[in-house]
Amino acid sequence: MGPNPVVSAHSDSKIVVIGQAPGSVVHQTGVPWDDASGNRLRDWLGVTEDVFYTPEIFALIPMGFCYPGKGRSGDLPPRPECAPKWHGELLSQIHHPQLILLIGTYAQQYYLGNRRKSTLTETVKNYMTYSPDYLPLPHPSPRNNIWLKKNPWFESEVIDSLRHQVKSIINS
Repeated sequence: MGPNPVVSAHSDSKIVVIGQAPGSVVHQTGVPWDDASGNRLRDWLGVTEDVFYTPEIFALIPMGFCYPGKGRSGDLPPRPECAPKWHGELLSQIHHPQLILLIGTYAQQYYLGNRRKSTLTETVKNYMTYSPDYLPLPHPSPRNNIWLKKNPWFESEVIDSLRHQVKSIINS
C-alpha cells in the first residue's frame, strides 16, 4: 500500500502508547487506532476519542510506522527497522511521560527484553513487575476475544488499575 507513517506525539505527552503497526484501516485514514482495536483500547483506558487524540495527553507510537501488509492469519509483523531507528529519538523528545503502555508481544519484546515472562499472558499477569516504567497489555484486537474470555482477571485487575492510573495522570 506504500509508505504512510502513522504516529502522533507531543513533547508534553503524559501517556505513551506503543502499539504494533497501523492496520489497513488506519493506513487509509492516517489516524492512529482509528479502528475496532482503537475502540477497545479507548474503552480499556476509560477515555473519550477527544482525550485520546489530544497529543499533550497521549503519544501514539507504533513499533512499525507503516502498514506492514497482510499475512496468512492477519497483518504481518511490524517492520523491524522502525523502532531501533526512531523510538529513541521520539521518546527523547517527550519530556516527562508518566506511563508507557506496551501493547502486544512486539512492544513487550523490544522494551522488556529478557525481563518479560515466557508468554504474553504471564507478562501481562505480572504487570506490576514492570511498574513504574511500563504497563504491558495484550493487543485490543477483536482477534483476541478468545484470550480475553480465557483470562477474566485481565479486566477485573489490569483494566481497573489502568483506568485508575490514566484518570490520575489526566487529572494531575
